[in-house]
Amino acid sequence: MIDNYQEQTTVFNPMQLQLLRMFSYVRTEEQMKEIKAALCDYFFTKVGEGMDALEASGQWSREKEEEVLKEPIHTPYNY
Repeated sequence: MIDNYQEQTTVFNPMQLQLLRMFSYVRTEEQMKEIKAALCDYFFTKVGEGMDALEASGQWSREKEEEVLKEPIHTPYNY
């Protein structure tokens, strides 16, 4: 038993509640895949728009991209 256990309540925001209501109508694996693809497309588009805005403002460039790509993507393990 964990001594510091506290019961936590999850509070959903209005968008999360709306999505939960909508997802109650999903009946098949295919529908779930279609919704997942639609959400991925939406966020992919938003990321692209954000990157375009950064590039237009001068905050992002090919040089910055190359710099980021050279950074290690994993935290080194300490033994």
